Amino acid sequence: MIRCDRLLVWAAGIAVAVLLLYLLRTILLPFVVGFAVAYLLDPAADRLEAAGLSRTLATTTIVAGFFALAILSILALFPPLEAQTTGFLARVPEYAERIRGLAPLVLEGRIPGFDAAALEKVRGIAVGLAEGSAAWLAALTGIWRGGIFLFNFFSLLFVTPVVAFYLIRDWDRVVARVDALLPRRGVETIRQQMRLVDQALSGFIRGQGTVALVLGVIFAVGWSLVGLEFGLLIGLGAGLLAFIPYVGAVIGFGTAFVVALVQFGLDPLPLGLVALVFVIGQTLDAFYLTPTLVGGRIGLHPVWVIFALMAGGTLFGIVGILVAVPTAAVIGVLVRFWVERYRRSGYFLEEGRGDS
Repeated sequence: MIRCDRLLVWAAGIAVAVLLLYLLRTILLPFVVGFAVAYLLDPAADRLEAAGLSRTLATTTIVAGFFALAILSILALFPPLEAQTTGFLARVPEYAERIRGLAPLVLEGRIPGFDAAALEKVRGIAVGLAEGSAAWLAALTGIWRGGIFLFNFFSLLFVTPVVAFYLIRDWDRVVARVDALLPRRGVETIRQQMRLVDQALSGFIRGQGTVALVLGVIFAVGWSLVGLEFGLLIGLGAGLLAFIPYVGAVIGFGTAFVVALVQFGLDPLPLGLVALVFVIGQTLDAFYLTPTLVGGRIGLHPVWVIFALMAGGTLFGIVGILVAVPTAAVIGVLVRFWVERYRRSGYFLEEGRGDS
């Protein structure tokens, strides 16, 4: 009965937490980003503290440097990204038209399930999306110039650094207090699982985040150098999509290749250079970046990652996308723990003896 009560308490606690996340999802973004930044920078603060700085001074130095670099990067990249986004959305109908022109088999109805009418419908959707997105972007640009967006933007920049600062400064103290509240009977088991959770989160936030950043820089610089239109926008987007295993790479390269087809036609040299940049990035990722920075620490199957991202985005929007893979990693650690407990349980072993 006591065990059932514990399960009910845990289930009720999880249900309340999920409900609160759903109800507060519109205001959670700066706090989620602040926690991610704090988790990312805490080891650096620990090293500065070990070098002789006070915890407050180490935290101030790390947070100030990180956000100064972030703000400078945003201010430097916003003008070209705004221009490239506007141009890209305006040319989506042209890309759709070129794809239709390069698909004679589809237009002639020689592929089962596809005909000209279906493709025309897809093209109409793409054109409508492009027009709506262009109008939205124009409105967003007007808001930016009118100051409202700047106010909201700098409000986010204010809340996030404050959250990150206090979390980093008090990180060890919070961890110690939580550890002191753990039930003494299973404290070592809980600590072991928390270490595995920390390993998974570290692999994602620090490891996969670094991989995405490096790939984004490689693709943006490489495609810009080969003369691809909107190379900066597509390259950074492809790097960001590296969070989604396999699917992200296909979408990123597919977009770059379609733009290259429209820009260069069937000229093999520029098309080959666009493909070469992608191959260089993926090769570096496969043989060095992911094995070194991530390894097997996340421990998630790609299908589970894709499902987590889609479920998180559907339920909680951008906040859900940000917390989807870390949450899936934590669930994966707990599921593996309970599976191992089950395999050592009398229920599993007795069933095995009954079969023999």
